[in-house]
Amino acid sequence: MNGSAVGLLLLGRDLKPIDANAEAVEILTYPEAPESIAPLDGLLAHKIQSVLLANGVGSQFAPEFISGRRRYRCRTFSLNARPNRLADHPAVVVILERLHQRSFDASQVAALYQLTPREQETLEYLKQGLTNKEIGNRMNISPNTVKAFLKVIMIKMGVSTRSGVIGKAIDR
Repeated sequence: MNGSAVGLLLLGRDLKPIDANAEAVEILTYPEAPESIAPLDGLLAHKIQSVLLANGVGSQFAPEFISGRRRYRCRTFSLNARPNRLADHPAVVVILERLHQRSFDASQVAALYQLTPREQETLEYLKQGLTNKEIGNRMNISPNTVKAFLKVIMIKMGVSTRSGVIGKAIDR
């Protein structure tokens, strides 16, 4: 998959979670580790009510929300649920997509700072907010090689942190 993973929730008519993929659980339970939370269903129901539903009331979903320092778009789709269906049958699908507020063209930044093609590719993945391990998986290299690429990029750009790279690329 290109870009960040997408969170997916299936909700019943009562807007209680029926199923959720790992990304949706991670987005909604941040900063807690999902495996350390018990019971997860109750927490997800609470998070849906407090985070996703506009003003915490009714069935109007907020179009955007923040989890941690990341902003997400919330798109909902009603399934053709017959009124006599039970609450545990899916009635609503919720898709959570990460929004990238400010962006930059990595090829222009690469040209400006004389980055190699692999450094540019690393920069693209860094721009998506991926970790060294995630970048390494996408590039088929080790996280230590990613770390080395990032160090070289930081030196070329005159910064000392990952966020400095992004900040300088945006402000160029």
